[in-house]
Amino acid sequence: MDDASAALVVDARGVVTGWSEGARLLTGFSADEAVGRPLRDLLAVEPGGGDDPPGRPVVPVGVVTVRHRDGRPVTLRLAVCPVHGPGDADAGHVVTALPAGAEETTLAGRVFEQSSLPISVFDAEHRFIRLNAAAAEVMGGSEQDLIGRPFSEVAGQGAATRNVDRHMRTVTETGRPLRDESYSQAAAPGLQVWDVEMWPVRDATGRVVATALAGLDSTEQHRGRRRLALLDEAASALGTTLDVVRTAEELAALLVPAFADFAAVDLLDWVLDAEAPPPRGEPDVVMRRAAHASAGPGAPDTAVPCGRSDVYPPYSPPARALREGRAVLARTGEPDFDRWMAERGAQALRAYGTRPAGIHSELAVPLRARGTTLGVAIAVRNLRPDGFTSDDALLAEEITSRAALCVDNARRFARERATALTLQHSLLPQVLPGQAAVEIAHRYLPSASAAGVGGDWFDVIPLSGTRVALVVGDVVGHGIHSTATMGRLCTAVRTLADVDLPPEELLTHLDDLVVHLAADEREDVPELGATCLYAVYDPVSRQLAVAAAGHPAPALLMPDGTCRLVPLNTGPPLGVGGLPFEATELELPEGCVVALYTDGLLEGRDRDVDDATQELHHALRTPAESLDTLCDMVLKAVLPEEPGDDVALLLARTRALGAGQVATRDVGQHPEEVAAVRKWVVDLLSAWGLDDISFVTELVVSELVTNAIRYGEPPVRLRLIRDRTLICEVTDSSSTSPHLRRAHAFDEGGRGLLLVAQLTQRWGSRQADGGKTIWAEQALPRR
Repeated sequence: MDDASAALVVDARGVVTGWSEGARLLTGFSADEAVGRPLRDLLAVEPGGGDDPPGRPVVPVGVVTVRHRDGRPVTLRLAVCPVHGPGDADAGHVVTALPAGAEETTLAGRVFEQSSLPISVFDAEHRFIRLNAAAAEVMGGSEQDLIGRPFSEVAGQGAATRNVDRHMRTVTETGRPLRDESYSQAAAPGLQVWDVEMWPVRDATGRVVATALAGLDSTEQHRGRRRLALLDEAASALGTTLDVVRTAEELAALLVPAFADFAAVDLLDWVLDAEAPPPRGEPDVVMRRAAHASAGPGAPDTAVPCGRSDVYPPYSPPARALREGRAVLARTGEPDFDRWMAERGAQALRAYGTRPAGIHSELAVPLRARGTTLGVAIAVRNLRPDGFTSDDALLAEEITSRAALCVDNARRFARERATALTLQHSLLPQVLPGQAAVEIAHRYLPSASAAGVGGDWFDVIPLSGTRVALVVGDVVGHGIHSTATMGRLCTAVRTLADVDLPPEELLTHLDDLVVHLAADEREDVPELGATCLYAVYDPVSRQLAVAAAGHPAPALLMPDGTCRLVPLNTGPPLGVGGLPFEATELELPEGCVVALYTDGLLEGRDRDVDDATQELHHALRTPAESLDTLCDMVLKAVLPEEPGDDVALLLARTRALGAGQVATRDVGQHPEEVAAVRKWVVDLLSAWGLDDISFVTELVVSELVTNAIRYGEPPVRLRLIRDRTLICEVTDSSSTSPHLRRAHAFDEGGRGLLLVAQLTQRWGSRQADGGKTIWAEQALPRR
């Protein structure tokens, strides 16, 4: 009889309506004796102790004790499968029975019972039919206590329980197995994770009669995956910008809420000062709050606002972390930690009127990079019950080491950027020299990108004869090296401009200089290269001469409102060597605006240069009160919100000298012409109202004309220009340049140019096609 199995049918009221031969062998009751009786009348002992709780199922499940016909108790294990009638109405149940312990006598039964995995079997109403010892331990009871009770009653009403119930219903309805991950806090402190697998149990006919569930505790694997995911997120979330405070904010946001309920990043003061070097010796425990983050309601809030300094006592975890150079883990119950929490709570009470509640664990990790301590990262927990562990400390050290490197990179970038900006500021013209040829407005915007400050520059150089040189350039690369190279090229351009070379010749000499500089550079220095545009405007002839070395052509706004680019034969960038440069000359009406700029204004990632050029033309055509206003309008209209390169913009509105400001006279080759020239000069100055300086001017003109007649070649021409100064120019066809020399006591000549130099503000010579020009400037009398 112990090896027999039984099957019986009961209706919806629990009354036996069918009785198999196996049931007779197990209980001794015949079919005539059992049919028509309530199944519970055959029980010797009610499951659960004989009470009649509300909602008790009409058919017991699991292990029951049946009264044998001869009076002795028989222990059976019942499995129940509901039977549905028309319209899914409850039509009763089919019950199968085995002698209790029969399963354990088989190999499969021993495997089930002795498995380390919790395995449970449920009926259609999700009541426990069978569970092994591991499952009983997880559910917190014995098998006898749990048999017949619904899973939701034992596991508690939570989201995880509802998910399991829903999945078991799916398995029963579809007959297909299902796998899920479940989260629980019922059986262990902190979050416990289970890999749950459910599958249908079928009878001999293939009908689903039960649902089996097995669980694997994957808490450690889940925590390991979370650690790896957090490290992977740290690799992409930290250091997105080269900004110290932003990097600190990224670290705090990364730690909360994935790792901590509150996190803060405190940095030493010198880290936030771009110009301050790291201090020598041990760091102080005075730090400044750079960032903090809270998990929300119930989580701690900061006791130290961002930007404010705070002093950490030696026993506090942050001070210990700085002093020991390692992660410090502190918990409730430790005297130093309790003392620190009491002090922090009093500080928060004074600041916000509330105390942080329930903080039970704190982790302080020093931010160290390249052997230097930069600050400390602080993480605390109060919402989650599990405290920080040694594994958490290792994870925090790994994350903060990456964050510290990003903070140090940002600090170094800020320091290099400040140095480059200071150097660049000292090299760029702050106050442009006075001149009458053009009206000037300019803007310079250093790059805010991670590449650093570039080598863009501009300059306005007064030349002889009221002319002016307009220069813009761009050195390849970014950082201090590019800025220093920019300074060298800017100085070289000013030196070559003083020689008064034509634009194409000046760029040729500048190209040679860059080639020599590149040859002298060290191997660890980036390749040297630059672009440059050099333009000369003459307000007397209204001629503009432009030459470019790999630089964008300037835009030209005409007085009638039309705008176009100056047609240029752009030469190669500086540093290529051996290739010629060509100048473009054009005559401009008075009032034209010439816009010179570096490529950062138009070029950039995902920008079309042609579209940007059209935007520049449209911005230049916009009416503006002044050139300064027009500069701002151009930058606002053309530049993106975050330009990726430096931008230099130079606007020049042309002027023209009237006929009443310029006088020209041809000079013959006879010495007696000097007297006629002197009289012409005196009469001209009298007409201009400059009698006060006519004597000096007469001497200067006499010396320059005499030298041209004596040592130059015809034709000789004299020109006087009245502008901010009085300019005397004598041009002849000889290419030989004059020079000062010291005359001896008995020499009859050699003192002319020395006299000119003494009587004028400055003098010089410039070469031109087919000759040279000697010029001298005098200050005008004050009115």
